[in-house]
Amino acid sequence: MRTLQLIQLYFYVCEIYEKELQRFAARWHCMRFTKNQAKPAFTDQELLTTYLFSAALERRFRIKDIYEYIYHHWLDWFLNLPSYSAYNVRLNRLAPVFPVLVEILTSHYGVSFNEQSIISLTDSMPIITCSGKRKGKVAAELCDKGYNSTKGMYFFGMKLHGIGFHRPGALPVLEYLQLSAASQHDLAAQRQILEQMQDSVVLGDKAFCEEALKTKFCQSNGELLTPVKYKKGQSENDKKRHKAADDLFSKAVSSVRQPIESFFNWLIEHTDIQRAAKVRSTQGFIVHVFGRIAAAFILKSELVFSP
Repeated sequence: MRTLQLIQLYFYVCEIYEKELQRFAARWHCMRFTKNQAKPAFTDQELLTTYLFSAALERRFRIKDIYEYIYHHWLDWFLNLPSYSAYNVRLNRLAPVFPVLVEILTSHYGVSFNEQSIISLTDSMPIITCSGKRKGKVAAELCDKGYNSTKGMYFFGMKLHGIGFHRPGALPVLEYLQLSAASQHDLAAQRQILEQMQDSVVLGDKAFCEEALKTKFCQSNGELLTPVKYKKGQSENDKKRHKAADDLFSKAVSSVRQPIESFFNWLIEHTDIQRAAKVRSTQGFIVHVFGRIAAAFILKSELVFSP
């Protein structure tokens, strides 16, 4: 069974590698210029296959664990497997491929969703390279210090944002995935996208409670719904007067938003994406984030293989 899944995944990777991964927006992600590296014995397709196969099926996400798994169990299929250090370097050099791969898999994931929902859900989660008590040094051009209110902690890293179509009783179909600095407010990170969705109904948490943006949604026949957030300086009597209605409304919004929160919980459970403490470079961080998302969607979509 595993052998058939490996073969099927390899052919799938080869197909999208030739059609999509080598070129995107008229640029080549995997172009090689030197004669010795133009046709490596261990191809990029094999490299991507070993990574995705180990991550998706075996839930091995540390590069060393992936390498050792392939070396001890599948060496007969990958006779030109390089050393661990060379494998790691090659994988990091392919970092620009993984965001494109996630885009392809995300579109495939929504294939079965024939009718576009009128409701979109949005949420975010932290990806942590180290705690806020330390000074983050990894991927300094991408990561910085931020605060996560859910966990009640400061951290170094980035935020992963997701917007998806609502499906009752199922995980949402993703419209957008984006990364932002940990210090950037959720609304500021997604404002440009939200302003393009003003003719839709969007449900977010209290971070998206901005009257100006809600007004823009109403003017374009859309609606931005969030739990009630009391204004600074609002009197206690006024809060008590509307408390019952506000609590019911907030509970209703939160219950509809639950699937997008479940999506991030599912992603954490299957990939442990939040913990990036072992990452040592910017390229490694990109592989960590988008490589794990790609592995999760390969497993979820069942377009490549059925576990």
